[in-house]
Amino acid sequence: MSVVTPVNEEYVFDGSMIISQTDLKGIITFANRKFCEVSGYKASDLIGKSHNVIRHPDMPKEVFTKMWEMISSGQGWTGIIKNLRSDGRYYWVDTEILPVHNNKGELTGYIAARKAAAIKDIQENETLYKNMIAEQA
Repeated sequence: MSVVTPVNEEYVFDGSMIISQTDLKGIITFANRKFCEVSGYKASDLIGKSHNVIRHPDMPKEVFTKMWEMISSGQGWTGIIKNLRSDGRYYWVDTEILPVHNNKGELTGYIAARKAAAIKDIQENETLYKNMIAEQA
Protein backbone atom coordinates (compact mmCIF):
# COMPACT_ATOMS: atom_id res chain seq x y z
CA MET A 1 0.00 0.00 0.00
CA SER A 2 1.24 3.50 -0.73
CA VAL A 3 2.26 5.90 1.99
CA VAL A 4 -0.60 8.11 3.11
CA THR A 5 -0.26 11.65 4.34
CA PRO A 6 -2.72 13.61 6.43
CA VAL A 7 -4.89 16.28 4.90
CA ASN A 8 -4.19 19.82 6.08
CA GLU A 9 -7.11 20.09 8.49
CA GLU A 10 -6.90 23.87 8.83
CA TYR A 11 -7.58 24.29 5.11
CA VAL A 12 -10.03 21.45 4.70
CA PHE A 13 -12.32 22.12 7.62
CA ASP A 14 -12.18 25.94 7.87
CA GLY A 15 -14.91 25.89 10.53
CA SER A 16 -17.36 23.78 8.55
CA MET A 17 -18.86 20.46 9.57
CA ILE A 18 -18.95 17.29 7.52
CA ILE A 19 -22.53 16.03 7.44
CA SER A 20 -23.84 12.78 6.05
CA GLN A 21 -27.01 10.79 6.40
CA THR A 22 -27.54 7.06 5.87
CA ASP A 23 -30.31 4.54 5.83
CA LEU A 24 -30.51 1.77 8.44
CA LYS A 25 -27.86 -0.30 6.62
CA GLY A 26 -25.32 2.52 6.44
CA ILE A 27 -25.95 3.39 2.78
CA ILE A 28 -25.30 7.10 2.21
CA THR A 29 -28.42 9.07 1.33
CA PHE A 30 -26.96 12.57 1.79
CA ALA A 31 -23.46 14.04 1.77
CA ASN A 32 -22.88 17.77 2.22
CA ARG A 33 -20.38 19.76 0.17
CA LYS A 34 -17.78 19.69 2.96
CA PHE A 35 -17.95 15.87 3.15
CA CYS A 36 -17.23 15.74 -0.58
CA GLU A 37 -14.35 18.22 -0.30
CA VAL A 38 -12.68 16.49 2.63
CA SER A 39 -13.16 12.90 1.36
CA GLY A 40 -12.23 13.74 -2.23
CA TYR A 41 -15.39 12.12 -3.61
CA LYS A 42 -18.19 13.68 -5.63
CA ALA A 43 -21.66 13.42 -4.10
CA SER A 44 -22.65 11.13 -6.97
CA ASP A 45 -19.81 8.79 -5.96
CA LEU A 46 -21.04 8.66 -2.35
CA ILE A 47 -24.85 8.55 -2.58
CA GLY A 48 -26.02 4.94 -2.68
CA LYS A 49 -22.69 3.58 -1.40
CA SER A 50 -21.94 2.09 2.00
CA HIS A 51 -20.45 4.62 4.39
CA ASN A 52 -17.54 2.25 4.87
CA VAL A 53 -16.25 3.39 1.45
CA ILE A 54 -14.19 5.86 3.53
CA ARG A 55 -13.17 3.35 6.23
CA HIS A 56 -9.43 3.44 6.80
CA PRO A 57 -7.76 0.03 7.23
CA ASP A 58 -6.10 1.30 10.44
CA MET A 59 -9.50 1.40 12.14
CA PRO A 60 -10.27 -1.61 14.36
CA LYS A 61 -13.48 -3.45 13.52
CA GLU A 62 -14.48 -3.37 17.21
CA VAL A 63 -14.92 0.41 17.04
CA PHE A 64 -17.58 0.04 14.37
CA THR A 65 -19.16 -2.98 16.05
CA LYS A 66 -19.68 -0.91 19.21
CA MET A 67 -20.90 2.06 17.15
CA TRP A 68 -23.49 -0.09 15.34
CA GLU A 69 -24.66 -1.65 18.61
CA MET A 70 -25.35 1.79 20.03
CA ILE A 71 -26.93 3.52 17.05
CA SER A 72 -29.09 0.58 16.00
CA SER A 73 -30.56 0.56 19.52
CA GLY A 74 -31.53 4.22 19.05
CA GLN A 75 -28.69 5.76 21.04
CA GLY A 76 -26.19 8.37 19.86
CA TRP A 77 -22.49 7.60 19.47
CA THR A 78 -19.38 9.78 19.55
CA GLY A 79 -15.81 8.88 18.71
CA ILE A 80 -12.61 9.74 16.89
CA ILE A 81 -12.32 8.11 13.47
CA LYS A 82 -9.58 7.93 10.86
CA ASN A 83 -11.11 8.05 7.38
CA LEU A 84 -9.63 7.24 3.98
CA ARG A 85 -9.86 9.78 1.16
CA SER A 86 -10.39 8.83 -2.47
CA ASP A 87 -6.74 9.70 -3.21
CA GLY A 88 -5.32 7.42 -0.48
CA ARG A 89 -4.64 10.19 2.03
CA TYR A 90 -6.49 10.22 5.35
CA TYR A 91 -8.15 12.56 7.80
CA TRP A 92 -9.18 12.27 11.45
CA VAL A 93 -12.60 13.41 12.59
CA ASP A 94 -14.43 13.87 15.86
CA THR A 95 -17.74 12.21 15.03
CA GLU A 96 -21.23 12.28 16.48
CA ILE A 97 -23.87 9.96 15.04
CA LEU A 98 -27.53 10.28 15.96
CA PRO A 99 -30.55 8.17 15.04
CA VAL A 100 -33.18 9.62 12.71
CA HIS A 101 -36.85 8.81 13.35
CA ASN A 102 -39.91 9.37 11.21
CA ASN A 103 -43.09 11.05 12.51
CA LYS A 104 -44.27 7.69 13.90
CA GLY A 105 -41.11 7.41 16.02
CA GLU A 106 -39.67 4.60 13.89
CA LEU A 107 -35.91 4.52 13.35
CA THR A 108 -35.27 5.30 9.67
CA GLY A 109 -31.57 6.05 9.49
CA TYR A 110 -28.67 7.97 10.96
CA ILE A 111 -27.13 11.40 10.66
CA ALA A 112 -23.48 12.09 11.36
CA ALA A 113 -21.74 15.38 12.04
CA ARG A 114 -17.97 15.52 12.02
CA LYS A 115 -15.31 18.13 12.66
CA ALA A 116 -11.52 18.01 12.63
CA ALA A 117 -10.24 15.98 15.56
CA ALA A 118 -7.88 17.60 18.06
CA ILE A 119 -4.22 16.53 17.84
CA LYS A 120 -4.35 15.20 21.42
CA ASP A 121 -7.38 13.03 20.57
CA ILE A 122 -5.72 11.77 17.39
CA GLN A 123 -2.57 10.75 19.25
CA GLU A 124 -4.52 8.98 22.02
CA ASN A 125 -6.79 7.11 19.64
CA GLU A 126 -4.07 6.22 17.17
CA THR A 127 -2.20 4.41 19.95
CA LEU A 128 -5.39 2.77 21.21
CA TYR A 129 -6.37 1.61 17.72
CA LYS A 130 -2.89 0.19 16.99
CA ASN A 131 -3.10 -1.80 20.22
CA MET A 132 -6.59 -3.06 19.39
CA ILE A 133 -5.50 -4.24 15.92
CA ALA A 134 -2.39 -5.91 17.38
CA GLU A 135 -4.63 -7.86 19.79
CA GLN A 136 -6.73 -9.09 16.83
CA ALA A 137 -3.70 -10.63 15.13
